[in-house]
Amino acid sequence: MTQGHFRVGRVFWVYAFNESNWEVHEQVREAKEDDVVLIEAFDCGERAIFGELVAKYLLLYRQVAGIVTQGLVRDVPRLLKENWAIWAEGGTPIGCFNRRNETSFDSDIIAQRQEQYRDAVAVCDDSGVVVIPPERIEEAFLDKLDWIEGQEDIWFDCVDRRKWDTFDTVCLKKYLED
Repeated sequence: MTQGHFRVGRVFWVYAFNESNWEVHEQVREAKEDDVVLIEAFDCGERAIFGELVAKYLLLYRQVAGIVTQGLVRDVPRLLKENWAIWAEGGTPIGCFNRRNETSFDSDIIAQRQEQYRDAVAVCDDSGVVVIPPERIEEAFLDKLDWIEGQEDIWFDCVDRRKWDTFDTVCLKKYLED
């Protein structure tokens, strides 16, 4: 749904279930500025979880960093035109029903997901979305990211400037012989 966006933020987990988005509307009221709202759909079939109205509310009025949905969205032409920071599995014009579910969603799943995403960070770009659990957000992790960036600088130098192939560069690491 998005191109050219890069967003990082604390995960705010939301669920939809049983082909209804009632709970989505109820839960997103608590989203905070700079959160990445992660909406997970359970038993929603091929129905969209939200569309332009929810996206506008979250991105413009709640000032969230972005929206990630493990499900479908509606109003795709408008979402694309607005160029909002939304990541979704796809689109459909058929939305969820806006009805209160007669049964409660599985409390074990809610507890598990809330624990899983508590203090987690989502990193979103044109390649997709990765969620980093809080136990991985430490100095060693940041050092590893710096190392990866340096490694890629070396690889591009070998291919671009030295005109090596990728096998000599990545697999054989011939630059270590220099």
